[in-house]
Amino acid sequence: MRTAGLLAAGLCPPVRAAQQRAIDAIGARLEPARKLVYKEVDGRKLHLHLFEPEGAAPEGGRPAFLIIHGGGWTGGAPRQFYPMADYFARKGMLAACLEYRLMRVGSGETPAMCVRDARSAMRYLKSHAGELAIHPARIAAAGGSAGGHLAAGTSLFTGMDEAGDRRELDPTPAALVLWSPVIDTSEQGYGHAKCGAEWRSLSPLHQVRAGLPPTRLFHGTGDTVTPYAGAEAFDRAMRTAGNECELIPHPGGVHGYFLYDLQLFEDAMARTARFLQSKRLIP
Repeated sequence: MRTAGLLAAGLCPPVRAAQQRAIDAIGARLEPARKLVYKEVDGRKLHLHLFEPEGAAPEGGRPAFLIIHGGGWTGGAPRQFYPMADYFARKGMLAACLEYRLMRVGSGETPAMCVRDARSAMRYLKSHAGELAIHPARIAAAGGSAGGHLAAGTSLFTGMDEAGDRRELDPTPAALVLWSPVIDTSEQGYGHAKCGAEWRSLSPLHQVRAGLPPTRLFHGTGDTVTPYAGAEAFDRAMRTAGNECELIPHPGGVHGYFLYDLQLFEDAMARTARFLQSKRLIP
């Protein structure tokens, strides 16, 4: 069941209807151990969907992993990335899939609202580390497509915070893993119109500076949704600024390439696990 469950993940682009139904049926078999409210805003409670590893937490707490689904900031759901959370919970991490507000087309909302939710979630994990039995300095963040944008936003987009958040808590994760992310919101990238006048402040490529977390970036060279050129430019900018970054290309890969092939998915997860282990984020 676990191997089949890995196929449940999804990113932005649609797949054939028959294939989509099979993926949904498999994904329905995976369930979090529990859900916690990390924030209440505009009368809505937002949850973290937690996948917990077996056994007692070590002294000092477990590492944790905030995992964020994609969908162009207007669609998607935490369940789409349950397979990733299940994978890393089995590696000994507390894995949390993020529920965040989605933009309503025509409302004037921008991805900044979604970024605020991601930053709130990181602050929640850090401020509740004791009760969650996690180490507040050993929390990584990952996301796919627009979720990758939000994961990056936990560290790159300073000042994009919800009123009432504990500003003294830095939402920056210990490491970043970006799967086919929205990384450039200029006209050459993805989401320029959705970001509007805020596009530069919402573009990871245009907000790179020194002191950012070590990062791994998975991207298909044939991606026409979030163009590969943006991933290359981000990788160069990160390294020029003195940050640790590695771009892992998949030749000819489309957007979310590893979600259509179980072997590629397992390879991407294994590479992610090795990276996290090198940063002492997997026991």
